[in-house]
Amino acid sequence: MKYRRFGRTDWKVSEIGYGMWGMAGWTQSDDKQSAQSLDLAVENGVNFFDTAWGYGEGHSEELLGQLGRRHPEVELFMASKIPPKNFEWPAKPEYTFEESYPTNHIIEYTEKTLKNLGMERIDLMQFHTWDDGWSHREEWQRAIEDLKKAGKIAAMGISVNRWEPENGIKALKTGMLDAVQVIYNIFDQNPEDKLFPLCEEKDIAVIARVPFDEGTLTGKITKETTFPEGDWRGTYFVPENLNSSVEHADALRPLVPEGMSMAEMALRFISMNKTIGTMIPGMRKAPHVKANTAISDGKGLSEELYQLLKQHRWDREPTVWSQ
Repeated sequence: MKYRRFGRTDWKVSEIGYGMWGMAGWTQSDDKQSAQSLDLAVENGVNFFDTAWGYGEGHSEELLGQLGRRHPEVELFMASKIPPKNFEWPAKPEYTFEESYPTNHIIEYTEKTLKNLGMERIDLMQFHTWDDGWSHREEWQRAIEDLKKAGKIAAMGISVNRWEPENGIKALKTGMLDAVQVIYNIFDQNPEDKLFPLCEEKDIAVIARVPFDEGTLTGKITKETTFPEGDWRGTYFVPENLNSSVEHADALRPLVPEGMSMAEMALRFISMNKTIGTMIPGMRKAPHVKANTAISDGKGLSEELYQLLKQHRWDREPTVWSQ
């Protein structure tokens, strides 16, 4: 496993982190299977784990806390997220700050996360949604200062909305945030335009989420794919999105090197960008852990293939189903 500096925190985090959404928020989630996958990730060098209160109303956080107690000999960096008070994802300009992140709500859900983790301090807390219309509000900035002074959080970040990588730049410019979590993959390259240069300038850590474009970039989703009742992907991959996503993925198939899966190529593409501190694929099963952690070998992709993949950038606008 290769490790990277995580912005101004100076932490050395695994370039392959662990996204824990699937460990409480999706169907087919099984605690025993989850624990085995998490343990295997630690064994394979993963030391950055990203969860949220919204993943099973704290259940995913509880699983992460248990992982830490099973591996006291290893330094694990734990990140979670405060849900918006109105429990609406994503943030929209019409949602007021008071509806989303008033000070008492920030404090309350940080305390809930710490209780779920069974810890007195969390490494990274994040706002699970964000709209830059709130950036000028001093309340959230003071709340961060107070939580840091109280020793309850080491660092603070934001998770920006899907396909809105610049809706957070004003907040990052305040200097109050240590990290930003953003969708970045072969298709979603637009964070490179303005967000990444700012992060480099301000020494803000970058977490790349949705590395497989919700599954499209594994190459396993087809136009005939259906999802179990209650699976979030069933509402995301509406026909309009499913068909175009599969077509974009199919265009990549001729580029996948022999002996490499499309999923491996997708992760290696992200690893080529040195602004990224860590990427957080979901890994619900042991084979996912083995395959994903194996790409952290420092080899990346050939420059020729990397430049070809850069041409598959796909700029999209948020819509009703993009959530």
